[in-house]
Amino acid sequence: MSILSGVSDFFGLDIGTTAVRVVQLKGSGPVKALDRYGESEITGTTALSDSKADQQKVIQVVRELVKKVGISTKNAAVNLPSHRVFTTVVDFDKMPPGDLAKAIRYQADSFIPNPWAQSKTDWAVIGDSPKDATKSEVLLSSVPNDFVENRLDMLETIGLNVIAFEPDSMALARAIIPADAVSPQMVLDIGSHATDLVIAMKGIPHLTRAIPTGSNAIVRAAVSSLSIEQAQAEQFVFKFGLGKDKLEGQIYNAIIGTVDGLMGEIEKSIKFFSGRYPTAQLERIIVTGGASALPEFPLYIANRFGLNVEIGNAWRNVSYPADRQNELLAVSNHYAVAAGLAERSA
Repeated sequence: MSILSGVSDFFGLDIGTTAVRVVQLKGSGPVKALDRYGESEITGTTALSDSKADQQKVIQVVRELVKKVGISTKNAAVNLPSHRVFTTVVDFDKMPPGDLAKAIRYQADSFIPNPWAQSKTDWAVIGDSPKDATKSEVLLSSVPNDFVENRLDMLETIGLNVIAFEPDSMALARAIIPADAVSPQMVLDIGSHATDLVIAMKGIPHLTRAIPTGSNAIVRAAVSSLSIEQAQAEQFVFKFGLGKDKLEGQIYNAIIGTVDGLMGEIEKSIKFFSGRYPTAQLERIIVTGGASALPEFPLYIANRFGLNVEIGNAWRNVSYPADRQNELLAVSNHYAVAAGLAERSA
């Protein structure tokens, strides 16, 4: 949501629900070099709280991380978490940009959940409507003013200059999807508290959703079904995943209901997308986020939908020394949003 023109020296700042992550790149052109990156955990549910005290704790984590990593600029491109952003695709009659802006503002309250005056709303024409060639397809993103202004104020108190706010979905698509991909691609970022789902065509999100199921819900299912402690359940889930032959299938049987609930939501999204874009064939699903590391989870998704499934690489558009490859790939599933923010063109 707006970037200062000409600012080329900035870093990506991803304030997530369980951690803060930063990525700074250097150089120019389509592939920039990795300069610095790092993360710090946020304990409990502090990041999800709206209380000033909790938000202050989060900002302190940001301050300490920026210092620890040695970020060399005060300019930051900052994420807007999916559960705070409303994104939709709407058809409008084709008209000059000025008239379209007025039409969007006039009709916005019928599309976005918060009143226009209380929201920051961004829009972009992404092509012709697949339903009606006389109309344009417009991507609308809206976020409550209060959230953006509070976050901006707090980041400024620690000396940062926010040059852009961007929804997680945009950063994910930029970092994870191949730049030359023509066919539709889905990104599934399966985090601790939720799953971000993005279907993009030619790098532009055409469908985004935040599904309130993540690895925490899967672990809770194991706790409940097997009557074991949280720490042990977490260990078992991330060690055995969806392996039916492990521990006599106990972990699989404990978590499969929750996993299938998530699969059902993904299926609804695929059906919705196929209904709107009947000639566009979804090519692959790219999985990232902490839960992408669950054994046999990507394979389960592939079998469920009959699609190619890949593990996402947050560094696919970033150059780095060959001797750092193992180190970077080991943490790749956590850095897609931060890397995507750092890859913005100024």
